[in-house]
Amino acid sequence: MSELSNKKCVPCEVGAIPLQPDEVKDMLKELDEGWSSEDDKSIQKTFKFDDFMGAMNFANKIADLAEEEGHHPSLKVSWGKLKVNLQTIKIKGLHDNDFILASKIDKL
Repeated sequence: MSELSNKKCVPCEVGAIPLQPDEVKDMLKELDEGWSSEDDKSIQKTFKFDDFMGAMNFANKIADLAEEEGHHPSLKVSWGKLKVNLQTIKIKGLHDNDFILASKIDKL
């Protein structure tokens, strides 16, 4: 298991180089099961719950974590599901921050 969850997200500057496809594949191996990338520009995972409020409560925990880290995912809440999508818009791809936050989300 990686130490990603022990790291802190750092501000990413415009012009930073996004992770390359081989780096994305390697970083995905450091996360808990369920995270995937279809395009090497974002990662996503769907969490399942017994009801709507379970998904909403988890979304709120992620929101608090995202504020602490200064890195914000896209969240889609539906009955019994929460889809989390991470990418770094500034660089139109993935950054270490996306994987750090993903790892911390898995620890919630």
